[in-house]
Amino acid sequence: MRDSALQGERCVVVGGAGAVGGLVMDLLLGAGTDVVVVDVAAPPAEAAQLCAYMRGDVCAMDARLVAEMRRADIVVLAVPEGVALAAVPALARQLRPGALLVDTLSVKTGIVATLGAHAAHLEAVSLNPMFAPALGFDGRAVAAVVVRDGPRSRALLDAVGRRGGRVAEVGADEHDRVVAVTQALTHAAVLAFGLALDELDVDVEDLGALATPPHVTLLGLLARITSGGPETYRDVQARNPHAHRARTALAAGIATLADAADHGTGADFAAILDRAHESLGPHCDAYARVCEELFVVARPPAPLLAHHESSLEPFRKVD
Repeated sequence: MRDSALQGERCVVVGGAGAVGGLVMDLLLGAGTDVVVVDVAAPPAEAAQLCAYMRGDVCAMDARLVAEMRRADIVVLAVPEGVALAAVPALARQLRPGALLVDTLSVKTGIVATLGAHAAHLEAVSLNPMFAPALGFDGRAVAAVVVRDGPRSRALLDAVGRRGGRVAEVGADEHDRVVAVTQALTHAAVLAFGLALDELDVDVEDLGALATPPHVTLLGLLARITSGGPETYRDVQARNPHAHRARTALAAGIATLADAADHGTGADFAAILDRAHESLGPHCDAYARVCEELFVVARPPAPLLAHHESSLEPFRKVD
């Protein structure tokens, strides 16, 4: 179903050849807009069949790209933070008053300040899809910092909602403070787990043979994160102004746990569990049910299990 509020709008998705850009491109096409993808890379074959494509660098716009920007109703920057921050001042000067400028960065304080300083004549919304693009919008959170509101901003957020996304409007600092916990802390814990695995030097096939559901879940998270682009994960850790505090809290938590295990009493260890339990507030039972659902499918990959089974065969033979 098309969104009549955006029907026929001319949109430029900078970075549309990437995963996040492709997600936004699909959203805009579904809303009835005319989309042009601009990227320094070649587009995926399927994207090239759906919309127009221009090879170009938003930080060094040639005459063709400038002309395209001047015609645009909506411009989306689905690019790394450094590119977006560098591009906004010159790009904003090319956009006509009332056009909508959107970014998809994972850290908001810097880009929101830049939009505030250079895009006063524009509508501006800073989005952060809180999921891997391949998962799609349905039922998933999309953070939205509305820098300068207007009809196009509202139409875009409505389009996200119609695709099943859960739009959460927040301030820039609030976004970064919360995301430092939901992303920076989470990624740091999983990556620290991976570094510990490397340090402990246990064969992954042995892990698969004896892995508990929590361990399999952590291995799956580690595989997903380490298979992704390092630039995205570095932005979460290095550019979020609250990420350092999150990592410091994680290190302090591990130190507290180690001290209780090495030198404390049973009561000391119970106090740690109580403190961690209290962090969930009244939602502990709900998250326990989520865990039960995860553990139903949390099993080692079949090839590892098959290898383990075959390695036991000599011990199963009866003379």
